[in-house]
Amino acid sequence: MSTTTTERRLVAILASDIVGYSRLIEQDEAATLASIRTFRREVTDPLIAEHRGRIIKLMGDGAIVEFASVVDAVQAAIAIQKAAAEHGKPARPTRRIVLRIGINLGDVVVDGDDLYGDGVNVAARLEQLCAPGGVMISGTAYDHMQGKLGLPLDFAGNQHVKNISRAIPSYQVRLDGVKRVRPPMGRRLRASMVPIAVAVAGILLAGAGAWWWLRPGEAGGRPSIAVLPFDAVGPDETTGRLADGVTEDIITDLARYREFDVIARNSTKTYKGKAIDVRQVGRDLNVGYALEGSIQRQAEQVRVTVQLVRTTDGSHVWSERWDRPVADVFAVQTEVAERVANQLGGYNVMYSESKTAVKRKRPGDLKAYDLYVLGSEAADSRTEEAEARATAYLDQAIERDPQLARAYVRKGWILNRQTAIRKNLHETFLEMERLGKTAVGIDPNDAMAHMLLGTAFGWEGRNQESLEETQRALALNPSSANVLVRAADQFAFYGKQKEGAALCDRAFRLDPGAPAFYYGYCVSSYFMAQRFEDVVGAIKHYRTNTPKLNAFVLGELAMAQIYLGHSEEAAASIKEFNARYPKYSVEYMINNGWLYDRPEDEQYLLASWRKTGLRICAKDEELKDGPVLKRLPECTATAK
Repeated sequence: MSTTTTERRLVAILASDIVGYSRLIEQDEAATLASIRTFRREVTDPLIAEHRGRIIKLMGDGAIVEFASVVDAVQAAIAIQKAAAEHGKPARPTRRIVLRIGINLGDVVVDGDDLYGDGVNVAARLEQLCAPGGVMISGTAYDHMQGKLGLPLDFAGNQHVKNISRAIPSYQVRLDGVKRVRPPMGRRLRASMVPIAVAVAGILLAGAGAWWWLRPGEAGGRPSIAVLPFDAVGPDETTGRLADGVTEDIITDLARYREFDVIARNSTKTYKGKAIDVRQVGRDLNVGYALEGSIQRQAEQVRVTVQLVRTTDGSHVWSERWDRPVADVFAVQTEVAERVANQLGGYNVMYSESKTAVKRKRPGDLKAYDLYVLGSEAADSRTEEAEARATAYLDQAIERDPQLARAYVRKGWILNRQTAIRKNLHETFLEMERLGKTAVGIDPNDAMAHMLLGTAFGWEGRNQESLEETQRALALNPSSANVLVRAADQFAFYGKQKEGAALCDRAFRLDPGAPAFYYGYCVSSYFMAQRFEDVVGAIKHYRTNTPKLNAFVLGELAMAQIYLGHSEEAAASIKEFNARYPKYSVEYMINNGWLYDRPEDEQYLLASWRKTGLRICAKDEELKDGPVLKRLPECTATAK
């Protein structure tokens, strides 16, 4: 008796193809084929041979190549892509040969000179997912590459590919050799001093100024997605508001999953009503995926259509349509978020702890929800008149549906902005606390409700309670830029300044078109973390919208400029402070905003303040309205 043994071996497989091959052939078949022959002769074949590769098969637009070493395969791929870029320079952009390359280390079946099996299939699938001109490698290849290549490898997510049941971890090779750099970020004012009339239409990253020109690559090692504004089919304004609300809610739900990054609505709403090329969206926002959708309402029925698209090539990953009673539209939101999460993060995402958190309490009354959206739209204008309208809408929404938690939350954040014009700050903070507790009682899974409650506690000097609520908000919605920057504002005062600064860095990755007031939330963490360049840059950006800085921001600016050795700029800031806030002292400010939990943080602030030469002590009457009364030892003897 004899047995036949199948020959197998472990090899590195390189798969490549030509981007837009069909288009090139259609334009000029003879010239394209001639160019490909020249390209192979002058570029690919010599480099494959140089790196000890063996061509297994050639197709019209691609090749499968075997290497004994992953290092050889990746080095060959890098050399080929760089040589291809040089080779194509003399040609018109539309006629250049551009490659995608995928590499996998896997077990293959040997059949004469040919190879078969998953090892080959995975490489071919990764090549299809790769960006034009790029190199994508599998997780098994990555495991053998670490420490052996001088170029960074960026995690591109767990990819689900055709005819392969398991998720394939994948990595992009950063061909320029530049490691991803976090952009310097900005800051938000302590809320009680923010001027009311602030123009906060979404400011795009491109116009923000030179200090934040460094943009990170896609998703910082996670799959990333932008939820584009849903289209409202038909002329009904109510349906339009419903579409806006559904878009925002899906973003909020997706941001609860830790496994990937979700671009904030501030940065995606700029695409509303425009013809969109998702590939451009991917380039604009550095995301791998985009979710598009539409809502059509007829009487008491609603049709929701969504599609998940890969931004590298515009290919569709998944699409679905729901025809439901209009009251079920909020259940559809949750289902959309769960289906997208499963596509991006794999089946196990659905059983992560964030699966439970995503079950936020849904609105029970469509009319109340419409009033809430009207109130939110008005509040976004951030003028005193608009906020009065917003509060009226929110009150109507609460009267109609007392269980609409988000209406209490939005009203509380309006109060937080209006503390500058309230005569009794303590009563304002207590009302914020009441609204926050009401919302948390209705919906314990609303992250912004916990964030509101944590902010109210912080203003009241209840630091431990504030920290607990802030951390709960972060746990519930770890990828929400809105939560991240507000948490950073709180962390600055609780001995977590470096963590707060890191939260800001991540927030601005998720929201490159963030409104200007977001930057105000981050300055205190940046300053206390001694990231002075970021303080100055953030305030510079913020000031393009709000020339008149409040006392807290202006003081931090002056201190940061002193530490940076910018003596002339610091002198100008100090002069401006004295002109605008002659009655303000550091003692007043540590009672009305700079409520630091750790003595060492307060001492650092005081030592920094003394470098400015600005006033130290306050008069008794200047401290009477503060939520917490704290006197500096050097001031008690001179207070009058």
